[in-house]
Amino acid sequence: MNAWLLAACVLLPAGAGPCVWRACRGEPAQRLTATSLAATMAVAVLLLAARGLHRTSYVDVALVAAVLAPTSTLVYARCLAGGADREEEAG
Repeated sequence: MNAWLLAACVLLPAGAGPCVWRACRGEPAQRLTATSLAATMAVAVLLLAARGLHRTSYVDVALVAAVLAPTSTLVYARCLAGGADREEEAG
């Protein structure tokens, strides 16, 4: 095990655990922030694993995830905003 893999193994539970906890329990804005941070951490773990395992294909996966993560955050934010508008119209 080299330093890159050790960093990935430490970052994954130390960073993703609190993100998953907040994404499961919290206000909608906190859930949005947690899922966005978890996606960023997943990209970092993939890049560290790619460096540690000397596999360039993992870099490609990380780059695709880095492009799709902000898009999914925007879609989720739009769903949150749409849900608030529907509640105001119903009330």
